[in-house]
Amino acid sequence: MALFLVQHGKNLKKDVNPEQPLSDEGIAEVERIAQTAANYAVQIAEIRHSGKKRALQTAEIFARHLNAADRVGEMNGIKALDDVVPIAQSVEAGRNLMLVGHLPFMERLTSYLVAGNPDITVMKFQNGGIVCLDRLENSNEWAIKWTLMPNIR
Repeated sequence: MALFLVQHGKNLKKDVNPEQPLSDEGIAEVERIAQTAANYAVQIAEIRHSGKKRALQTAEIFARHLNAADRVGEMNGIKALDDVVPIAQSVEAGRNLMLVGHLPFMERLTSYLVAGNPDITVMKFQNGGIVCLDRLENSNEWAIKWTLMPNIR
């Protein structure tokens, strides 16, 4: 079972558009990462997003590339400042789930799952990038399996 965590793509500033949709650069980067994931045959059972426009747009791009367009939906509890523990405890074994949300939530969830502490940083996310976590066999422990980021700097 894999858990794919995605920080939404780069978005417009609030003073440009109050809904803060993806910018042209954000769309292009998410398209590139999603196509690369598809080229690697990443399989997703479902995609859940925070409900914010930029997260929805990011989820829809991934869904289109990963043939999951009919399995996208909003999820409570994954906004930027939400507590990571309820989500960590609710992740079901046996199906690949992608969560599309915001910082600091995505980094804190990764830290909680991998190190048991949301207040340390075990992974630095990038807008539009994927962090793939894998539940270790016969265990409740998680490890970072791979990442795919728009930039290597």
